[in-house]
Amino acid sequence: MLPDEQEQLLREIEPLLEAENKPLLHELLYDWRPSDIAEVVELVDDEQRRLIFDVLETPVAAEVLEKVNEATRECLFDLLTAEETQRIISELDHDDAADLLAEMPDEAAEKTLKALALRDRLQIHKLMRYSEDSAGGIMDPLVISVPEDATIAEAVARIREAEIEEDFYSVYVVDHDGRFVGDVRLRLLLTRPEQTRIGELVDHDTIYVTTDMDQEEVRNIFSKNDLIVVPVLDENHKLAGRITADRVIEVAEEEAAEDLYTMAGTDPDELDTFSALRAARIRMTWLLPCLIGTGVTAVVIIAFRAFNPAVVGAAVAFVPMIAAMSGNAGLQTSTIVVSGLATGHLAALKFTTVFSREVRIALLVALSCALLGTVAGSILVTIDAPEAAIQPIRLVVAFGTAMFAAIMVATTLGLLLPFLFRKIGIDPAISSGPLVTTANDSISVAIYMTLAVVLAS
Repeated sequence: MLPDEQEQLLREIEPLLEAENKPLLHELLYDWRPSDIAEVVELVDDEQRRLIFDVLETPVAAEVLEKVNEATRECLFDLLTAEETQRIISELDHDDAADLLAEMPDEAAEKTLKALALRDRLQIHKLMRYSEDSAGGIMDPLVISVPEDATIAEAVARIREAEIEEDFYSVYVVDHDGRFVGDVRLRLLLTRPEQTRIGELVDHDTIYVTTDMDQEEVRNIFSKNDLIVVPVLDENHKLAGRITADRVIEVAEEEAAEDLYTMAGTDPDELDTFSALRAARIRMTWLLPCLIGTGVTAVVIIAFRAFNPAVVGAAVAFVPMIAAMSGNAGLQTSTIVVSGLATGHLAALKFTTVFSREVRIALLVALSCALLGTVAGSILVTIDAPEAAIQPIRLVVAFGTAMFAAIMVATTLGLLLPFLFRKIGIDPAISSGPLVTTANDSISVAIYMTLAVVLAS
């Protein structure tokens, strides 16, 4: 929605909320889309949210609750009664219901789950067994399947009998043991004779995913193959559900937000709260190690002063340049690699290809920065450094050499760490976060001080 349209909607609804005019509020909201209502719900206070949900019909309230951000949803769970929550959850698709129940307190989620119909409860409970970041956690368990020896007429009859409200584009085919064989497009069901066997039309090369596959990998499969829907199979190669493109779009947005938060040095959990105290605590969890890391850098400088105070005193003026340039160079490399890993780009998945490319780039960047830094340092050091205390030329050489070495080290770390983190199951985006950049600073300063003391003394 455009910002001016949203502003107009807010202007229309605010007088009704202030007057607590429920009849007119219901009439106004009746013509709005749930996505529009969700945007307004995120902007108003708790009392006004209560009024809005009082006038919404249950199916619309369910869509609104599913579409608001997590922090707003947490507030709504506190505002809604247990009965209201149960009615709303029962209106949702099983995969959406499982997601929302996972966000609720355990006791409330269990109570809500028990109040649902047995069939719904079993389906939702099945989904909640899977990791929320896996294909099993984001799939819709309702699928239409037919045996491979069925006829088109029997398949059409199965479609008519199926209790499925969502759009579907193909019918999945299974063998006598219930194992997935492939799919048949609806187009073929409409254009071939009714007595044609499904086994003659099945596409055995149907792309599928497994329940334990990470949702980021699922997103990449959709992107590479331009898919609308994909079946999900369990460990026995049996149909467990399906994932549609609209769900994958939601996953892509979630993954992008998580990566941005991680790279900024905070946590996606900050999205779950309006509390400034809780948000500050989450940020300090990341900033405190950074403070310790900068303290390590200070200790390095102090330790080198014991060897040659005059050299270190002159050299310390160039520490920000060394730290900033090496840190930024490493951040550029890690960001490129993290982005490639996240999107599943083939070049980013081949370490040797990425290594060859990034090393050549790093050499050119490091050499350029070293030469430019040497020129700048030669000018500055002759102005600031006492000739009798140090040898300016050697300090400049140490500075240029350290610039080259620090950038190469930082670039290597920016290249290696995303692959390493990915291999051991840690989000590669952490390699672009402040913890790693702080470590880069300490390493680059240690390199610089070592060369300064050795060469300029």
